[in-house]
Amino acid sequence: MYRMTLLLVLMLPGWVMAGLVGEELRYQAGDTELHGYLVYDAAIEGQRPGILVVHEWWGHNEYARKRARQLAEMGYTALAVDMYGEGRQADHPSDAGKFAGAIRNNMPLARERFEAAMQALDAHPTTGKQTAAIGYCFGGGIVLEMARRGLDLAGVVSFHGSVATDQPARAGEVQAKVLVLNGAEDPMVTNEQIASFKQEMSQAGVDYRFIDYPGAVHAFTNPEADRFGEQFGLPLAYHAEADRQSWQVMQEFFDGLFAQ
Repeated sequence: MYRMTLLLVLMLPGWVMAGLVGEELRYQAGDTELHGYLVYDAAIEGQRPGILVVHEWWGHNEYARKRARQLAEMGYTALAVDMYGEGRQADHPSDAGKFAGAIRNNMPLARERFEAAMQALDAHPTTGKQTAAIGYCFGGGIVLEMARRGLDLAGVVSFHGSVATDQPARAGEVQAKVLVLNGAEDPMVTNEQIASFKQEMSQAGVDYRFIDYPGAVHAFTNPEADRFGEQFGLPLAYHAEADRQSWQVMQEFFDGLFAQ
């Protein structure tokens, strides 16, 4: 049984630019303070769907915030979440691996922190009843795991995330529609894992779509991927066309999801 999460939300002074309002958001999961970033378009009246943005293994950084702002420009309220706690970030793969592993290997903790973010987003006056989530790399794997566990999400989108799992989806439990956007040349996601994922989704009756982008490797949506790859000798590279296409597919996915 999962622990109940005490939700304490603190809005810190934010900024306003071209209609967008950004707010530093402090919320609580257990004994850990989480440092999120919430953004919305103040020119839009009324409530709108909320979308969680789950960061790469580097932690909650400017890249996650940029994606949240892009979602706000599309008319959503977006929350870039903090899965590591206290805004912790890594600047070396060894630390990133430790941070990510501590969450991936403790799914009750991951769920607790993810649900705390859901509650914080739902509590904002601009958000309606529908919530979705997107994630990048580590975050892509996390949103898929949350969908597998039946969280109340309209949909999830994984960008170059892990598709492997220790707890496969079970028939009738997944509420979210699932979109996976993968680099076809990503050595971190094997053909065997992809085949297993597709079989898992089909057997569980999940409404899902899996798209491979030819020539794209891991982290293909992040313009900083080339620098990280060269600096640390990792198979990371930005792919501008795959980035553009995958973002467009995500927009169409949400258009259909929230039009219902």
